[in-house]
Amino acid sequence: MAYQGRRAEKKKNDGTLLGIFGLVGTILVVLVVFLCLGRKTPAPDAPTQPPTLPPPAENPYAERDFTTDENGYIHCDGALSGIDVSEHQREINWAAVKEAGIEFAIVRVGYRGYDSGGIHADSHAADNLKGAAEQGLRVGAYFFSQAISPEEAVEEAEFVLKMLKDYEINAPVFFDWEPVSDSEARTAAMTGRLLTDCAQAFCQTISQAGYTAGVYFNQYQAQEMYRLREMTEDTFWLAMYEDAMTFPYAMQFWQYSCEGTVPGIDTTVDLNLWFGAAKET
Repeated sequence: MAYQGRRAEKKKNDGTLLGIFGLVGTILVVLVVFLCLGRKTPAPDAPTQPPTLPPPAENPYAERDFTTDENGYIHCDGALSGIDVSEHQREINWAAVKEAGIEFAIVRVGYRGYDSGGIHADSHAADNLKGAAEQGLRVGAYFFSQAISPEEAVEEAEFVLKMLKDYEINAPVFFDWEPVSDSEARTAAMTGRLLTDCAQAFCQTISQAGYTAGVYFNQYQAQEMYRLREMTEDTFWLAMYEDAMTFPYAMQFWQYSCEGTVPGIDTTVDLNLWFGAAKET
């Protein structure tokens, strides 16, 4: 009896130990599974990938759609011929400009300095806005920006709105940010991300006031700086000095020369085409 009791006690102890080992094993398995799942589950604040935005519409024109006349003006069916002007063109005889076949003018109304960042009115803005409108030209405007923050871009847009309030504007109002060669310029560290944010802040302020807003840029800015996929609601104005508009994306405005000559203007002047103007009246 005593031996059998010890065997029974041993079996009981062995069963207890097996139970303990089994419980520990189960806990370890649960911990391993939990840890593995934890590694695969992203943290709650992990950044998510933004949705892929579609590119701007494709350029619908081919080289054969453009012709150049004896005065150096490029023409395209359905496009208006125009100029952009500032105080650098001095006094303009707008009647002679109209007679030469110019149909629209984009007038600089002001600029921000690249050194101290002050905002200044173009000294000929009022005369140009009034003179072009009186001759029946379509009139738009642009501001030469050196903004380094969206807040400064909004400040520039508000300045433009004050300048335009007494004039008839029936063409877009453009944000024209350009790099300057001075390494000490306050804009020297501008990035594409920040530039896009500034342009959007400017355009939103202009659009909210009831005007059509747009952005002026060259090919480098279009390809390397601006996020054009984020800006498709704005009017695009491209500076590209060639005989035909061959840029892959659709542009509403094309500045094709900075050395044009137009009767009524004593200096050289920028020449432009406005595609699809009738749709934006």
